Order: sequence, then C-alpha cells, then structure tokens
Amino acid sequence: MASPRSRQAARLRERRRRAQRRARRLVIVSALAALGIVTLLLTAFGTGGSSGGPEPASLAAVPASSDAAVRPTPQALATIGNLGIQLPVAAASLTAIGFHGSSDGSLPLQPVGRQANEGLLARLWRHIAGTGRDWPRWYQLEGGPPGTNVLDVGTPPGTDVYSPVAGSVVAVTKLVIGGKRVGSRIDLRPTRAPSVMVSVLNVRPDPAIAVGTPVLAASSKLGTAVNVAAVEEQALAAHAPDGGNNVSIAVYPSPGSLP
Repeated sequence: MASPRSRQAARLRERRRRAQRRARRLVIVSALAALGIVTLLLTAFGTGGSSGGPEPASLAAVPASSDAAVRPTPQALATIGNLGIQLPVAAASLTAIGFHGSSDGSLPLQPVGRQANEGLLARLWRHIAGTGRDWPRWYQLEGGPPGTNVLDVGTPPGTDVYSPVAGSVVAVTKLVIGGKRVGSRIDLRPTRAPSVMVSVLNVRPDPAIAVGTPVLAASSKLGTAVNVAAVEEQALAAHAPDGGNNVSIAVYPSPGSLP
C-alpha cells in the first residue's frame, strides 16, 4: 500500500506532466498562428503594391467580342448616383486608371473596383474580410487636391475614344493648356441623368461629332486621344507609360439644373 508521501509525489509528477503538455500545446498553437499571420501578410502585400503597374487585362474578364480591339468592352469605372461611367477605350489600350480631386465644381465620383495603392491596413482588412471587387484596379493620384472628382483613363495618343455614357453632345470646345491647344473638351448630357453633364477631355473630336449628336456608351466614337503629356506633366505618369497620357472624365451639375 502506497504511503501518503508517495501518493503526494505521484500527484506532483502528474501535475508537472500536465503542465508540460499544456506548454507544448501552447508552443504549437503559437507557431501555427505566427505562420498563418506571415502567410496572410505575404499574400496580402506580396503582390499588387503601390508601385506596381496596372492590370488592364482584368478588365477583359468578360469575354471580348470580335471587335474588342476597336470598341471597349462594357465596363463601369465609376458611378455617380444611378449613372455609370463606362471605359472609353479598348481594354488592350488601357495603361492605368487614376482618380484625383478638383476644385472646379465637378462632382465626386464613386470608383468601381479596388484602389491599388491603398494603405497597408486597408489592404489587410480587405483581404481578411473579402469585401469589394478586386478589379478594375485604380490609383489615388497625388499632386493635386484629394478626392475622386476626376477620372483619368490612361491610354496612348491616337487611341480611339468612345462615349462613356449614353446621351447627346451638348458642347465641343477647344482645350488650351499653357497657351497651346491640346485637343478638345466634349460635353455630354446623359440620358439616365440629364441633371448632370459629363465632360471628356484630351480628345481630338471625330468629324461626325457635333452639338446634338446622339451617342451610345462604349459604342459611339468621340475621337482620338491627344498627347497631353507633351504640354503638361500628368499625375498618372507615376503609374503608366507614355508620360501618363490619358483621357480625363469629370461630371458637373448641368447648367440647366442649377437653381
């Protein structure tokens, strides 16, 4: 029969064994958690950094038609109310998408997709929560007012530019930068939102474009992109080739809708 002292010693040994097992389990759990965090961080931040190039191919997720090299695949890049601003150039000609603020009275746009140069915490949260669309990828541009009032669609000079909305042409005016004419500004009144005016800049108008011309989104050619980077430094140049040449789109309250 075991003595009280031997029974106490056995209980102490059993407690030590349990403590050792708990310690081993804690070490294993901690190691697995650390490995999971490292894997998550590498997955979230290992690709698609702020200095990475655009991924225009993702815009072609919808199968392209036989004339996709000429006309854009329907794809909203931004929204304002119930109005979608469509991709105005063919996906193959797209170099980057950027947004910046403006103090000229243009209205804020809601970008579609994911900000490619968002902060680390925002990227981590997006990866964990799995919220939002991953494409198209766009950049918040620096060097100007904060905001998303102006959409810059990067594309080389000479690219065919199509209407980003369905509606009609209300004005075609010369665009002058630094005393030099750089294409034109084409103002459109969208059918779905006649209380606003959509302005498309950095375009050499097609001869068929005139005031009153009806246009269809992603189908009606407005003209061709001009070399705006030759006369003015473009913020999109930090994320796109060709000096960041782009077609710029902004939305304003329609003059007829002002009180």
